[in-house]
Amino acid sequence: MQKIDFPDITIPIQGLDDVILPDMVRIRQKFSSDRITDIPGHLKKEFEGQDYAALVSGKRIAVTVGSRGIPDNAVIVRTICEQLKEWGASPFIVPAMGSHGGGTAEGNLEILEGYGITEENIGVPVCASMDVVQIGTLDDEAETPVYCDRLAYEADGIVVYNKVKPHTDFKGEHESGLLKMMAIGLAKHKGCSQLHKRGFDTFAQNIPKAAEVFLQKMNVVFAVGVVQNAYDRISDLKVYPHDEIIAGDAELLRIAKERFPRFRFDDIDVLVIDRIGKDISGEGADPNVTGRGFMPYFKDDFHTKRLFIRGLSEGSHHNACGLGLADITTRRCLNSVDWESTWVNVTTNLMIDGGKIPFYMNNDYDALRTALRTCPRIDYAKARIARIRDTLSLNEFEVSEALAESLKNVPDIEFLSEPYPLQFDEEGFLEDLS
Repeated sequence: MQKIDFPDITIPIQGLDDVILPDMVRIRQKFSSDRITDIPGHLKKEFEGQDYAALVSGKRIAVTVGSRGIPDNAVIVRTICEQLKEWGASPFIVPAMGSHGGGTAEGNLEILEGYGITEENIGVPVCASMDVVQIGTLDDEAETPVYCDRLAYEADGIVVYNKVKPHTDFKGEHESGLLKMMAIGLAKHKGCSQLHKRGFDTFAQNIPKAAEVFLQKMNVVFAVGVVQNAYDRISDLKVYPHDEIIAGDAELLRIAKERFPRFRFDDIDVLVIDRIGKDISGEGADPNVTGRGFMPYFKDDFHTKRLFIRGLSEGSHHNACGLGLADITTRRCLNSVDWESTWVNVTTNLMIDGGKIPFYMNNDYDALRTALRTCPRIDYAKARIARIRDTLSLNEFEVSEALAESLKNVPDIEFLSEPYPLQFDEEGFLEDLS
């Protein structure tokens, strides 16, 4: 781990003392709350109707697990592995997360352990390696190689398991999901780098191509896809046999885009995010929510003059990928960053802007006032501020009194409090939203 000790910053900012922070109001946005309550029971029903036992009995089967946070992640993985064992297979888990975890096997295992995915908890071996085997090439001008994790390659079969969601850097029929797990997750650091070298503008074409090569060359028995609702609960959980994986991935992405939470307002002065992390989004904070991304596709999704990122999630493992999108942060946040892990990630995906160091202040109080001070032509007392825990938490959060006033006639918004002042501790920091 490589950290940097950033110094206290003391700079004169003309007019900073004139900035008076507005009172805040707690609100709730209402979304569809459909969810699956019995995960193991639902999965067992999904397995019915296909003779998977004949395909896996007596065989070693690799089960992929990625770096994205998924509700009931360990429950799903354990259910998949228990079902494989009932069919007579010998399952084992392989991390499939490209360059995440610092691009090391140890880092991969640390991420899985954080999700409760260990041999002791799941009941099957967890085998990590960064070694890969080339299994083919794309039909592009660079003849980009397609790789597979060596341990998965040496298995008798593979089960692909992943969350399906809108991607943070490109848009297409297939984005972040089952195909990306095969094209990039199982390609490890080496293969991940090869696809990223072609640029995110090629992903909508190259990820399906790489997945097609993977499905032709490797024995992918079936895939398990997960979609989350706006409350970060599992709403859809599907099992697709080998020949239905590509169509299934597209189906789940359409569902995921319908369920994806967004703000029911736009054009604000400051967006405050308590925490970012790879467990939350590939860019730490999802640009489909913030309108801030490294590609031009998201610029019309949401508009804020200033973005203030307060810290990193525990599940980020100090990877601050995406922090470079912030206009302002704090010294405490910067001092918590593992810059080695962060810069491995951003150089692999070519988005080195994600590893930039934002303007910083010593505490939240000064950072928020500075964010407002640098917004042109605003009345501080009527500033439009929104503060969220993270981009997965858009059901309950805080908005400034002026913004709340403009939302009174907006459907599916409930007001949970009267206006109140922000509470800072003696060092000038806020407590994270709960």
